[in-house]
Parts: sequence; C-alpha cells; structure tokens
Amino acid sequence: MKRLINLIEGLDYRKLFVVLVIVWMGLNFIQALFMEVMSDEAYYFLYGRHLAWGYFDHPPMVGLMTWLSALLFDGNLSVRFATVILHSFTLLVVWKIIEEKLPDAKKTVLFFVIASSLIMFQIFGFITAPDAPFLFFAALFFLFYRNFLRRESWANTLLLALSMTGMIYSKYHAFLVIGFVVASNFRLLAKPKCWVAVLLTTLLLVPHIYWQVSMDFPSFRYHLIDRSGGFQWRNLLIYLPNQLIIFNPLTFGAVVYVILKKKSQDLFERGLFFIIIGFFSFFWLMTFKGHVEPHWTVVSSIPVAVLLYHHSLTDIKLRNFVKNWIFPSLFVIFVVRIIFLTDLLPEELGFNGEKNEVEAIESIAGHLPVVFTGSYQNPSGYLFFAGKESFVLSAVNSRQTQFDIWQNELKYQGKPVFVGQKMDGKSVEYQLNGSSFYGYTATEFQSVNRVKIQFTLPQAELCTGDTLTIDFKMYNPTSYDINFQHSEFPVSCKAAYTSEEKLAKTLFSNCTLNSVIELLPANATVTGSLITVVPDLNPAGYLFALTLDNTLCCANNSAFVRIKIRD
Repeated sequence: MKRLINLIEGLDYRKLFVVLVIVWMGLNFIQALFMEVMSDEAYYFLYGRHLAWGYFDHPPMVGLMTWLSALLFDGNLSVRFATVILHSFTLLVVWKIIEEKLPDAKKTVLFFVIASSLIMFQIFGFITAPDAPFLFFAALFFLFYRNFLRRESWANTLLLALSMTGMIYSKYHAFLVIGFVVASNFRLLAKPKCWVAVLLTTLLLVPHIYWQVSMDFPSFRYHLIDRSGGFQWRNLLIYLPNQLIIFNPLTFGAVVYVILKKKSQDLFERGLFFIIIGFFSFFWLMTFKGHVEPHWTVVSSIPVAVLLYHHSLTDIKLRNFVKNWIFPSLFVIFVVRIIFLTDLLPEELGFNGEKNEVEAIESIAGHLPVVFTGSYQNPSGYLFFAGKESFVLSAVNSRQTQFDIWQNELKYQGKPVFVGQKMDGKSVEYQLNGSSFYGYTATEFQSVNRVKIQFTLPQAELCTGDTLTIDFKMYNPTSYDINFQHSEFPVSCKAAYTSEEKLAKTLFSNCTLNSVIELLPANATVTGSLITVVPDLNPAGYLFALTLDNTLCCANNSAFVRIKIRD
C-alpha cells in the first residue's frame, strides 16, 4: 500500500485525472455494450423515435438522448451512448465544483474513490434514464450557483437559468433541488438577477408547458395523484435499506457523520447540506403516501461527493475511513458490475432474459403486431429487441403510459394481431428459447380504450346489494366503428370498484344496458342508462368508474367518482 501511495504521489494530477476519467468511461462503455438493455430503457428508446416536448411519465430530455444515440449506433449503444458520454462530463463538472486550490495526485484518487463508491451514481453512467441528464444538469446548477454567490454577473445569471432549464427538462425533481437551495438562502429572493434567471427559465420551458396544457397535464396528474398508493408499512420499512444500498452503506454512514458533526463553511455548502437532508426527508415522508423508488434521491450523490471530499481533507478520521473502508468496498461494487454482465441474476429482477423471451414470442407472432395488457415494459422490450410493432392496452386498474398518448392500437383495428397474454379458451402455452408464455392469433382486432364515458351516479353513499340506475353518455372519438357483438372481442359494460388507492385490487360487477348497443359508430355519441348491483364490499371509501370490457381488459373509459359503502 505504501509503495502504491508513493507511486501515486509522484504522478502529475492532471494526467492522472484524464487517465481515470478515460478508465471510468471505458468501463461504462463495456457495461453499456454487453449488459442487456432493460425494459425501461427500451421505453425511453421509443421516446427517441417519437420526439416531443413532453412525455406521459417524464420531461423530454431522455428522449433527446436516445434519439442522439440512435443516430450514431444500433443495438445497446443506440440507447446508452449519450448516457456514457454525458456521465463523463458530469464527473468533470463535479471535479470543477470541488475546485481544490492545491490539487495533487492523492487528492485526485480520493475524489475518484468517493465518486466510485456511490453505487447509483455509477449505475447512471451506463443505464439510460431521466436521472442521467438530471445528474449532469444538477452538477452544472451547483457549479453555477456557487459562481453566482461569488459574483452576481449577468453571465452567471444566464448560466444559472440554462442549468435550471436543463434540470427541469430532465426530471421534475429539479423543482426540489431549486427549492431546497432557496430554502438554504432566502436572501436569493431579494436579488433581482435571481428573478431574471427564473423568468428566463420559464420562457425556455414554454414549449414543455404548452405540451402539458394541450395534453391536460398528464405528467403532473400521474406523479401527484395516480402514483398515490396509500400508507403501507413495507414502503416505510424498506426506505432506509434502499438508501443504504444505492449510496453504499459505508458512504452513507460517512455522510451522516459529516451532517451530524460538521457545520457548513459558507452559503454554498449550506445549500449542499439542505439538498441531502431535504431529499432524504422529503421522500421518507412520501413513503406515507405510496411507494418511493430508491433512486429518486440519487441527485444527492453530488453534494455527498463534494462534502465528503472537502471534509476528508481536514478530518483525518474521515480520510482514514475512506481509505480503509470505503476504498475496499469498490472491489465488491466491481464484482457486482461483472455479475450484471452475466446471466447469473434471476430474470425476475429485470436485468436479463427479456431478449430471449422476445425472440421466442417473435418466432410465433411472426410479422403480426403483438398486443399486451397492463405494463409498458412488455411492448417496449418487444419493439426494441424485435424491431416490430407492439403496443399495450391500459386497464382501469393499471396506470396509463405514453402508449395511451401514441394510441398505436388504432392502426390495427380490424386487422390480425398476436395477443401476448393468457386468455381462457383461446391462448396456447408456448415454451421456447428457455421462455414460457401464452398467446394466440386474432384475425380482427378491436379495442375500446379511447371511448369516453360520462355518467351521473344517483348517490355517493351505497350499501352492498343496492341496485343502481345510472345515466351515461358514451363517445367514440376514433374513426372506427365499435361492434359490441364482435365475434372475437365482444364489448360489455362493467362497474369498477377500487379502494381509494387507485392501483389496488379492483372488483368488477356486470351492468345491464336498458337499450342494447350493437354498434358505437365512429365519432358518435350514444346516451342511455344502465342497471348494476353493488357487489359485496367491506364498508369503506371506494373509487367508482364505468368501464368497457373487450375480453382483453377493462379499459379506463371514465373518470373516477368517490363513493362510500355503508354497513
């Protein structure tokens, strides 16, 4: 170890930094090239094929990244090339934030040890997700915010605005970053140039704002309302373990030590403290509302790296902890990255196996488009690996996705499709290429997902066994007639009852139309009434909706109405 330290001390830190960045980027390219593309990445790949100013789930930056990657490469790099390059620049920006006055080779190694120990920060160096560009623009934001604190010039104001714009176009968590920085320094609100930066940012966001308005704010409704799952002990209990994993338990412990034992040295460092504490606290509180993805706090990696580096220079205990404990953990991280390149992990984890399944389905489906229900992952993976058409039908008890905006299923009305799901009496179980799946070929496809139903519920408090008479208005906005007596996809109306957590288990009850609908013509509206009986439900609050069932799924056709089931 001493020989290694002596060797490092004799190196020029600039050359060492360049070498380490190249090694970092090279390892990420290897990982990006040989690790199977994940279904979420395939979803973002489709963003790039349909460039827009916004998407159902996220702002548009990740779509731009996959579009740029696909211009240059096929295969895995068509999704990940821009991510690997951008992440290398993120490292450069974080190093610039540190701005060590007396840099040397040992300090350069210290920086890379700390950065390498941040597990999720590493992962977004080769996995394409909105977090990849978000990390880059957040790093720029921290750099330009520090520069603005030192000199309130118009140049720094413009750069601050551009970095905020980039963050927001990458991920909506940018508002939290900006908010926590302002909370750490309320004097910013009294600075005219700060308001100029906000105005410039708002102007640059106009195309995305217009897209949200024109689409009825799908992203905000999804993130703020639809993702609410109610309190579950599991969400609360797994929050801390998840954070330990994504930040590295040792690095996490080190930053907790810094937060508890150290004081911020200036306004900039105070902002970094606020980001770390703010993100961890905010998403801990969100566990009381629903599931929290572990990586939602990943932007805190940048303040963690900066604070650990700075305080390791002056705190010998902390520096020795980095050397004796955090540094050896890099070996474990490296081994895990190698495992990700193999087929050793269970396919249920989603890191491998999808390509084999897609190839198996393709061998049966042939040239036919493949229809899935429920999740966006299946059609995204099929489109990426097979390069053939696929789409998903969202159900009333599953979340909507970008596929509901694209509405690709409308292109195949009345045409043959392969249905990639289990259907009693229709599906065949196939076991090919090490994969098992169900499916069957339909000769004339028909969907009902775009039909809109408006209804009036006679009362909001109900009892099990009540008979409801409901007036409704049913509108078909498509250019295709919907045949309720279809031979393969007959349509029936059902009432859906779900707990107030929308994605929870849903109970359906049949509805009887007072006037039989045989055909719902294209661009036409049908009015009528129906009768349904409230099923056996426990007394509680529920969400009620009317839905059309075409045997594949009960579609999301109406708004939900809150009801209460009494004893």
